[in-house]
Formats: sequence, C-alpha cells, structure tokens
Amino acid sequence: MSAVLFTEHPTQSGHLIGEIRLNSERTLNALTLEMIDLIQPQLDRWQADERIVAILLDSSGDKAFCAGGDIVNLYKAMTGEADTDFPQAFFTREYRLDYAIHTSPKPIICWGSGIVMGGGMGLMNGCSHRVVTQTSHLAMPEVSIGLYPDVGGSWFLNRMQGGTGLFLGLTGNPINARDAIFLGLADRAIDAGLREGLLSRLASEAWNGDAGGTVSRILRELEGESRSCFDTQPAPIREHFDLIRSLTDHDSVQAIVAALLALESDDKWVMRAQKAVRNGSPLSLQLIGAQLQRSRHLSLREVFQQELLLSLQCCRQGEFAEGVRALLIDKDGQPQWRYRSLEAVDPAFIAELFANPLGQEQPLADL
Repeated sequence: MSAVLFTEHPTQSGHLIGEIRLNSERTLNALTLEMIDLIQPQLDRWQADERIVAILLDSSGDKAFCAGGDIVNLYKAMTGEADTDFPQAFFTREYRLDYAIHTSPKPIICWGSGIVMGGGMGLMNGCSHRVVTQTSHLAMPEVSIGLYPDVGGSWFLNRMQGGTGLFLGLTGNPINARDAIFLGLADRAIDAGLREGLLSRLASEAWNGDAGGTVSRILRELEGESRSCFDTQPAPIREHFDLIRSLTDHDSVQAIVAALLALESDDKWVMRAQKAVRNGSPLSLQLIGAQLQRSRHLSLREVFQQELLLSLQCCRQGEFAEGVRALLIDKDGQPQWRYRSLEAVDPAFIAELFANPLGQEQPLADL
C-alpha cells in the first residue's frame, strides 16, 4: 500500500476537500523522500484545481502525525553505505514542500495528533490551520542527535515570545496541546475523537465564499465542543514562562546553559531540560544559538535556503552521523561528540558551517 493516501471528498456544493494522509504507521509516519515525492505533485495539482476548496493533512493511526524525517537513509548516506547525494535530494525536496505548504493560496488543515517531531513540525507549521489534540506531543529534539531544528525551525522558533523558541531548541523539551496554543505553534485544540466529525462538517458546507473563513468557523465550533478535554491538561511551558525568560536573558549559549544547570530543582520538567543540555551535542548547542541569531531577520524563503546549506554541512562534518549512531543505530547512548564542552567549540568551525558547500549553487534559488 502507498506510503501516502490521497482522497477527494465531495461536498454539498459540488466542491472537493482534498485529503493527504501519511500512511506508514510502523515508522510513526516518518517523512521519507518517497512520501515527499508523492505529496508535492498532488499538492500542485490540487492548488490548480478550482474544485478543491481546502486540503486536510493527516495521518494513519493514533500514535503519530509524523515523528521525524528519513534518519536511517540519511545515516547510510553519511556513512557511505548509500548514495552520498541523498542528503541534498532529501533536504532540497523536503524544504521545497514545506515552503509550498507555507505559501499555499488554499487553506490547509493539519491534524497534528500524537507525535509531531522534526519533519512533522515542518509540515505542520506551514499549514494555515493547525490542530492539536489531547495526545499531541510536539518537539524539536535535534540537539540529542548532533543536528539543529531545521524544516523552518529558524523561522518559527524565532517567533516565539520570551526566549521560548531558543530554550526549546536547546533542550528539545516536549510541547503539549495547551502549550502549543500558547506558543503559537497551533491554532485549535480539538478532541482527537472528532477527526471524522471534521471531515463530515467540511463536506456539508456550501463553500460559496471565503474558504479560509469557513475552515476557521468549523474548527472554532469543534474547539468549543472539546474544551473539557483540555481543562485539566497541564501547561508546563506557560507555567515556566518567567523562568524561561530569565534563563534565556543572557548574552551567550554558555551563559544560558550554565544558568539552567545551576538550578537546584526536583521539578521533572526542569530536570529533563538539564539532562538534554548536559548530554546533547555541545556543537549543536552552539550551532542552534548561532542559527537563530543569524536568521532573525531573514524572509521565509531565505530561511529555507540557509537551512539547506546548513543541513548539508551537518551531514558532512560527522556530528549528526555520530548522534544518529548512538541514539538510533547502535543505541549505546554514548555519542563521541566532536567537542567535550561548550567552551571548547571553535567559533571558526561554527562559521564554516554557514558557508555554502555547493559553491555558487543554491538548489532552492527559485523559491
């Protein structure tokens, strides 16, 4: 069966709702190049089809919307076991798809239930209407594998208030539905059991006017019916907002991490953040700080262009491959990071990572 399912749902008015369903439950719907190459042309066709008034992006199964990207094949390419050109093909086409979703003239609803990480965050954050449920678990935990929050992370992390984007990039701490709404990473919190109800309501509409407004009204109604599902859900990021703001109010990543590690706390949320920066890649920690600083005033187009070059550099310099090996391949949990501490990271090496490894070529120049 196909890794992506496409369905056109007829509406009362004779229009159509296009549904893109990620269909790889076994891998938690992790985004592969095959899936990207299926979605992009179908999305293009639906954008040009006047009968299609809205698009629903969801997934099979209850565990995950999309738990990341094609890490296994990227690892094989980085270690010479597979085509060494794969990373450029994968990241170029992934970011092109993310950009197309961000700039879609038609409303795209993302049903972000279950795990949403890495590549899943890229898909979701480009959508015009982002839905989370009581099972949503969002995160950008790239620091643990020697990478950085890509797929537009340079864009959306920089737009979070009070230093929360930087903090979450450095720690990879998880985000639930209530916090996703607080951070602006989601637009509506809806009961996971109402997914089919969403489709039926979309199908029953007349669609004679503002499609985006129609989608917003339907989601608002469903959110109103779902409030009891979230009444008792904690919101740790909101509850720790003043602490996060204080911790990130320093002039360097070293100072931020030192302030975090200096906290004496039995708060599990704080302890999880401390463990992440203690065990994560020092190179990644410094890179994340530099990434967000350099991209503060970039356009969305420029963000994806910069991230493509940075991701290719990360595939070439070894830290990413070592992180994947330790966490996902050998699973020994003992990565041999390039640098043993934040202070040891060479600023010149960080600067080199932002250089173009392709010379004058920029595969996303036409965005």
